[in-house]
Amino acid sequence: MSPPTASPDPALSWSAGAAVRPVVSFGEPEGYDGYDERMRARPLGLRMRPGTAAAAACLVLGLGLIGGAVTGSWLTGDGGDGPAGTGFSAAATLWHSVPVDQLFPPTVKGTGAGPGGADRTWTRIAVARDSGCADAFDPLLRRAVAPVGCRRLLRATYTDATQSYVTTVGLLFTKGDPAAMSALATRFRKEHLDRRADLMPRPYAAKGTAAAHFGDRQRASWTISVLTDVPVVAYAVSGWADGRTVDSPQPAADAVHSGATTAPAQAGLGNEAQGLADRVERRLRQTAGRATEKPS
Repeated sequence: MSPPTASPDPALSWSAGAAVRPVVSFGEPEGYDGYDERMRARPLGLRMRPGTAAAAACLVLGLGLIGGAVTGSWLTGDGGDGPAGTGFSAAATLWHSVPVDQLFPPTVKGTGAGPGGADRTWTRIAVARDSGCADAFDPLLRRAVAPVGCRRLLRATYTDATQSYVTTVGLLFTKGDPAAMSALATRFRKEHLDRRADLMPRPYAAKGTAAAHFGDRQRASWTISVLTDVPVVAYAVSGWADGRTVDSPQPAADAVHSGATTAPAQAGLGNEAQGLADRVERRLRQTAGRATEKPS
């Protein structure tokens, strides 16, 4: 008996019942105005008093030092007015500036994303309203990401081609600046917070879909990434579509290893979470990059 065909969620905007979300074109980022074309250099041969000359030299030196510092900050991305800073700021608005389908497409192709390099195809079956983070995370995870704040949370749930597995992928848009995001990423890496079962993200279950029974006890594998080039914490959590409970969930980073023998690993649920999260992150970065491109 062939499995029922999954139908993508008809909602195309973050607010249920709304029409197709309009595509927003991004304007050219603000840059430096440069010098006014009527400004002219002081004519050569003009005599200058010694004191005035010394003051002018100090002024030139000071401007050179300031310019060097600004240039260094611009190139390293530490300043908010450089390309990196502009891109980071622009990405913070993507949660309400792009259509649902651009971040969470109805169908996602996962070439080589399955166990042993098998291909995967995921179909979107539910899109959550854009929301805050109050009830979206377990208390410990909510506390862990609190330093960067919660601007908005976007979530969608997918199923595989056989409707055997379900995976929720989420994008938490934070209020953190580049330094705060880097600090959080460092903490997650050093303390291995992305592998702690008590810091698993919660799934998004939608009635009338294959994910209707995808609750907290059905979580089998997960992945969390604190991004530093955009103010986003990306995650995915996977489980079986039949509602079975999982006693020992396993982080995707461990479940995708060829020698892993746990039930989530053997079923490929680590690959489901990791593969879908990777592709959604990639689309997010591409979208953020286009938002800051100058028109040709």
